[in-house]
Amino acid sequence: MPTYDLGLEHVSLAFATKNIFNDVTQGVFEGDRIGIVGKNGDGKSTLLHLFKGTQEPDSGRVTMRGGLTFGMLDQRDPLDDNATVREAALEGREDYEWAAETKSREIVEALLGGISLEAKIGSLSGGQRRRADLARLLLKDWDILALDEPTNHLDVVTIHWLAEHLKNRWPAGSGALLLVTHDRWFLDEVCESMWEVHDGEIEPFEGGYSAYMLQRVERDRQADVRETKRRNLARKELAWLTRGARARSTKQKFHVKAARELIADVPPVRNTLELKQMATSRLGKQVVDLIDVTQIFEHVQGEADIDPDVAEMEASASRVDVVPAMYAEPQAHGSVEVAVDDLTDPRLVDAGVAAAQVAAAAKESQEIQGSQENNTDDSAEEITSAAQKITVTGRKILDDVTWLIGPGDRFGIVGANGAGKSTLLKILDGTITPTVGHVNIGKTVKFAVLSQRLDELEKLGKYKIKEVLSRYKPSYIVDGKETTPGQMMERLGFESAQLMTPIKDLSGGQKRRMQLLLILLDEPNVLIMDEPGNDLDTDMLAVMEDLLDTWPGTLIVVSHDRYLLERVTDQQFALIGGKVRHLPGGVQDYLDMTEAIKNGKDPFTDEKAGAGKGKKSGSAGAAGSAGAGATEGNADNSAGESATASAPKLSGKAFHEASKRVSAIERKLAKLEDQKADLEQQMAAHDPSDYEGLGKLNEQLQAVTDESESLEMEWMELSEQLE
Repeated sequence: MPTYDLGLEHVSLAFATKNIFNDVTQGVFEGDRIGIVGKNGDGKSTLLHLFKGTQEPDSGRVTMRGGLTFGMLDQRDPLDDNATVREAALEGREDYEWAAETKSREIVEALLGGISLEAKIGSLSGGQRRRADLARLLLKDWDILALDEPTNHLDVVTIHWLAEHLKNRWPAGSGALLLVTHDRWFLDEVCESMWEVHDGEIEPFEGGYSAYMLQRVERDRQADVRETKRRNLARKELAWLTRGARARSTKQKFHVKAARELIADVPPVRNTLELKQMATSRLGKQVVDLIDVTQIFEHVQGEADIDPDVAEMEASASRVDVVPAMYAEPQAHGSVEVAVDDLTDPRLVDAGVAAAQVAAAAKESQEIQGSQENNTDDSAEEITSAAQKITVTGRKILDDVTWLIGPGDRFGIVGANGAGKSTLLKILDGTITPTVGHVNIGKTVKFAVLSQRLDELEKLGKYKIKEVLSRYKPSYIVDGKETTPGQMMERLGFESAQLMTPIKDLSGGQKRRMQLLLILLDEPNVLIMDEPGNDLDTDMLAVMEDLLDTWPGTLIVVSHDRYLLERVTDQQFALIGGKVRHLPGGVQDYLDMTEAIKNGKDPFTDEKAGAGKGKKSGSAGAAGSAGAGATEGNADNSAGESATASAPKLSGKAFHEASKRVSAIERKLAKLEDQKADLEQQMAAHDPSDYEGLGKLNEQLQAVTDESESLEMEWMELSEQLE
């Protein structure tokens, strides 16, 4: 048995209704970077608690090398509500102490930026508490670091920073990392091996998430397992990874021939043309058009300019010792003049104008009182009756944006926490009236919103799943086949035996899937999803993505999970600096923008130059999207059509030459594969006592292997350029 730095020896553990581990022996060596995946409830978090010592096994033992330090980010933080952020996260460090050292300053600014160090922990939002606990952990030195869902509540920029931090935290071959997360890009970027926790065991795999998927599909194929649905979903995801998705990194050395054989009969994840045609028949030509929209939130003079979405701290601490952010998201500020008949105009109310909100509250009170004329508030009448022009000054969440969304468009949106993504979604579905501009919603549009909250589902808590499903149609057409609500429920990972389970007894992940199911059963034609990956494991994310692949409508997704975002949407956009900017290269384009801003550069110089020459700069993206063109006479044009027509990374002769080279590489790899097989056969049949002969054969085999790896890397790079 190997001697682990931290390990389990013949460990078994069972809870009241489930066996978690059966005689498991597995462990961590110095230098390991391990990603842990598995279904919710199969024991990923329990495994970390066994290593930490907060969970005792029923049998077997947990071993730890003497003097080894183990730090863990739990899903529930241990922070004291009455402690300040400085006391809890920085353990009392003064500013000069944490700011003097580059590593600690970077951690504090990345995770605590915009938060007051004198704020009480109990006054922070859930996301801020999570970041404070993560900062506390990373500021210490640990031999082994275990992180349970560290990317929750982090935006794309901070997730990218955390990945780089973990990759460079220890010198090569030292330290160790255990990572539980549903963020598949993060697993691929950080981890060098994987553990799959399932059926009471821990199964190891070499490489990151992409390599794990390849090995898992091959394992299932060779074992001829019965889990056909699970295997097919895995093969479909592998097909997306291997065919050049942006989220895939070239550092993953796929065995090209093996991967191609496994996905040879897997069709593309989506038939985009067919879905567009179906969506148009359901929606018509117009879905949602934002025309010259500005959304401003009034800034009250004298208040700290801290975004309420990011900092919900006590007023007494809001202006004291606020940590400067690692990356200061560009913000647009200014004034707009709004002509209104009375102060209850929704444009003023939704802009946060104090007088308008008072007037609206008074008007609502009057309506409730109804016929009680003697109780009418005369002062309220006075403030709501005058026709006038009101100037609203503050932060512009949207600054003169034109963005056209058409039938069948599948758009993803990224942006920093507090950038206004949720506000943008509320403007799209008509919940908020923009301060300036117009939102035109098609007559046939039927919205459905999958929000981060589960309020609507909580109202159904006392009802059983079967009772809730009985309220819907008995059958639906899904992927060309007649399907019952029960079958759709099973497709989302539920078992038929769960039909009698009350909604309130479902786990967080099950509630999330039930929320999606009920939305789809309502048959919307425009689906808006705000962080749809919350509470789902990697397998359930693949199930949800597979279901969305055949959904024939317009899809708008906001997510910090770049893998999910690029997997289910065809075009990505960033909300940054008050503009909706098209990202032809996916989420990486957004990260490049933020990196340029951090380095003091302006990534939008060309856009501003174009605006100076009379070009409209308020369109979606203003640097590649089609919104402006639509306002100049072509009302049927959409951002999606323009983005789809974008030129490939290579064109003309270069594209032709690269295509030829890819074909040549594939032929060469096939020949090298035959040579390797022949050499391995010769070595197996060779006289084992002839060391010299075996050495020569081994040298030949190594040379063929090196050439294959070199060609595979070239194939990957060229394939990405050809997309």
